Amino acid sequence: MELETGALSAARENEIRAFLAERGLTMEGGADYCAVLRDDAGRLAACGCLDGSVIKYVAVSPAAEGEGAAATIVSELVNHAYREGKAHLFLFTKPGSEDMFRSLGFHPVARTGDAVMLEDRRDGIDRFIASLPKAEGIKGACVVNCDPFTLGHRYLIETAAKACDFLYVFVVSEDAAHFPAKDRYELVKRGTADLANIAVVQSEDYLVSRATFPAYFIKDRVRAEDVRTEMDIAVFAGRIAPGVGVTRRYVGTEPYCPVTRAYNEKMRELLPAYGIEFIEIPRKDGISASAVRRFLKEGRLGEIETLVPPTTYAYLKNLA
Repeated sequence: MELETGALSAARENEIRAFLAERGLTMEGGADYCAVLRDDAGRLAACGCLDGSVIKYVAVSPAAEGEGAAATIVSELVNHAYREGKAHLFLFTKPGSEDMFRSLGFHPVARTGDAVMLEDRRDGIDRFIASLPKAEGIKGACVVNCDPFTLGHRYLIETAAKACDFLYVFVVSEDAAHFPAKDRYELVKRGTADLANIAVVQSEDYLVSRATFPAYFIKDRVRAEDVRTEMDIAVFAGRIAPGVGVTRRYVGTEPYCPVTRAYNEKMRELLPAYGIEFIEIPRKDGISASAVRRFLKEGRLGEIETLVPPTTYAYLKNLA
């Protein structure tokens, strides 16, 4: 078989899409790089793609099973990622395929009934947990995007911090928001610098989202969003929370976004089984990050000033 690599061209994307469909898999979104194996007749025998730091779309034809096709594809994707300076890779698959990917050097982070999250570091998540600050007493957590950080976010964090002895504020590190992850993190740190009993930390690669968790192997597309949510909860509640002793998860009410609202309801349902209390704090009226972004786009800085802390306002003013 011949290995073919490169960017995901339109022709190659169509070919891979059809190949995946034949195996009950779905192509959702693009990728930065792909590798395919062709048989002697030029037909696709195996494929796989790299999207950021996530390996996805790994599939092998029945005729190529047992010939090391998956190993060839994954090895090429890993080598390409390292050549590009990506030193930490993830892979999501159905439980029945876990052993195959473990044999290729990946290690489980968390699993649900429908999916397994693996990484290429044996103790990656353990090292992440060990790096988090340690504290005593009742510990809670917020997981926030803060795109950008508003007085509403400040209210959520301050209210949660008053209700427990120590609060972890995980800022989602994924660069899929309107503002860069490093900027969002810094704005949260600056905007909460006066709160003594909190730690603002980056989620790194462990609190996943729609962009970082491909669900191409989930046949029931209606259930795909639930599977993503369940995996995120499994990583947080099954690994991170017990690692630092968190027993409370704080969220703000979500009147606008149905996806976030559904996520909150899923947490309300699942967190108690992990021994974590789900606490919803009413949203501060009239404040939303989407409104701030809209006002910034329209040049209405005066209206932004009433919705964000001074540190966020200074940052946005420099962008205007």
